[in-house]
Amino acid sequence: MNILSNLLAQPAQPSVPKQRGRGIEIKSKREIEIMRQASRIVATVLKEISELVEPGMTTADLDAHAEKRIREMGATPSFKGYHGFPASICASINHEVVHGIPNPKKVIQSGDVLKVDTGAYFEGFHGDSCITIAVEEVTPDAAKLIKIAEESLFKGIEQVKEGNYLMDIAGAIQDHVEGNGFVVVEDFTGHGVGRNLHEEPSVFNYRTRQMRNVKLRSGMTLAIEPILNAGSKVTKILKDRWTAVTVDNALSAQFEHTILVTKTGYEILTDRNLV
Repeated sequence: MNILSNLLAQPAQPSVPKQRGRGIEIKSKREIEIMRQASRIVATVLKEISELVEPGMTTADLDAHAEKRIREMGATPSFKGYHGFPASICASINHEVVHGIPNPKKVIQSGDVLKVDTGAYFEGFHGDSCITIAVEEVTPDAAKLIKIAEESLFKGIEQVKEGNYLMDIAGAIQDHVEGNGFVVVEDFTGHGVGRNLHEEPSVFNYRTRQMRNVKLRSGMTLAIEPILNAGSKVTKILKDRWTAVTVDNALSAQFEHTILVTKTGYEILTDRNLV
């Protein structure tokens, strides 16, 4: 789940321990194992949704499935109640960028570009991930956008290892996105993840001097999540105070993984290929 930076200091949902200014946390072996389990739940739910979604379903149908499965696996939905968010997934379609609220009246159609973002809170820790789904046959332009969005995530992940820096991740993502004719959305960033859904540091998807260029250390856990638009990078928030959309109605795509930094590289904790 992306969140505007000014929300990070606000209280978390009642079922999650209140956020505190803990700085960047290095997770212990025990904590990492719990995060593996939380992230495996998230990966399982997203894999299931990617396989069951079809035209005629509503985004509320997907939300109901996600909440049911998260709870069946012994976790609670990270998003539900977080700063008042009313659902267990964010479901954003086509020009909706992030934070789309599931709705029983929002029917999924063939050709849609559907973003599904979810998180699970398990034994004190969160996992967080997002996928973009091409619903049946999409246009060639939409297919390219989705492909480059996923590739850009992995370009960023490939820069993860102890001793590298956050700007190595950001630069790899930005270069791949812009080199393929798309733009990086700058209004939302990735983040640290662990005891809280959003922790330090912010993980930008473009080069900037607005943040400290943090050196990566083994045991850090990051949610890396590039968001790409096919048109303008500018977004606006709808009257529901959550859903962000492109200002020009251009398509948007996003992918996200929870990543563990290791001595020699990384581990993708929310890897759907492992469930």
